[in-house]
Amino acid sequence: MADFFDAIIKATKLVRRRRPFSAALAFQKAMTPSGRRPGVKRTKIASKPSSTSRQKARSSPLPRPAPGSFLNQEFTCRHGSLHYRLYTPKGSSRRRMPLIVMLHGCSQTASDFAAGTGMNDLADELGFLVLYPQQSSAANLARCWNWHSPDNQERGRGEPALIAALTRHVAALCRANPARIYIAGLSAGGAAASIIGAAYPDLYTAIGVHSGVSRGDIRSLGAALSAMRGRPGSRSTDRLPRQLPTIVFHGDKDRVVHPSNAGGFLHNIERSGAGPLISRSRSGRMAGGRDYTHRVYRDRGGETVLEEWIIHGGGHSWSGGHSGGTHTDPLGPDASREMARFFLSRRR
Repeated sequence: MADFFDAIIKATKLVRRRRPFSAALAFQKAMTPSGRRPGVKRTKIASKPSSTSRQKARSSPLPRPAPGSFLNQEFTCRHGSLHYRLYTPKGSSRRRMPLIVMLHGCSQTASDFAAGTGMNDLADELGFLVLYPQQSSAANLARCWNWHSPDNQERGRGEPALIAALTRHVAALCRANPARIYIAGLSAGGAAASIIGAAYPDLYTAIGVHSGVSRGDIRSLGAALSAMRGRPGSRSTDRLPRQLPTIVFHGDKDRVVHPSNAGGFLHNIERSGAGPLISRSRSGRMAGGRDYTHRVYRDRGGETVLEEWIIHGGGHSWSGGHSGGTHTDPLGPDASREMARFFLSRRR
């Protein structure tokens, strides 16, 4: 965790000196993960299947994963390859369940993120599937999603296209409810979730972002680091398409992604021409934990377009997370439960 902070600070100083390439190298070198990558189950595919076998494959879809299983698999399509973990909740396998896609933060793995957020336990309780794509160290040495690159900011290309294809694959495999698919993430994963949700509003129904930067006009690592330090530059006023319902969590003592970035999501909703918004705010305190401020923004039709949770005293960590994973804050309100509530009340 300390290495993560040091890397960001060092890279930011290099950006100030107008050395963005050196900043990128410093960040990736400091964040190079150690240890082995988790084992991955691979399926051997015949190089020249017969016409009979192809017809049989089309008529006999793969069976659903067993209830309570936590698969470790690899997915490949024309946009690239990804390892992923997939959790199927306990109970009946006949239900057309919702699907939540969870994008981890830098230096994390899919398994680590699952342990820290506790989302699998909630899946058993509330009945939904959880997909954890895992960034490759070949794509980013620190396992960060490359959300700052123009190649990964549009529909039909880069990481958005790859994750959307994986989402569709898993939805088909598990017979998920196509009207109840959601995407969320932490830090770089949160920024990526914001971009991917906006690029595929026909696939995802709502977005969750924890300690992340809102979708904007960032096109380089230097611009990303500046935004993360609370200096986003001039914000565009160009009209945006209608935004998906979004829930945002951010600690007001975050030293990695400045808390001011939480306001970018409201700014984007205002750019979408949503009209006058009605806001409601309340404050609370977790028993033996942190204070928080919870704001809800509704449009003129009474629909909630944004929920914002500011965790007072919280840093760059998943609020209400478990100590078994990295970058978690057990003292804050339960971000996993609140995101699940927000998601499951909505269908496309």
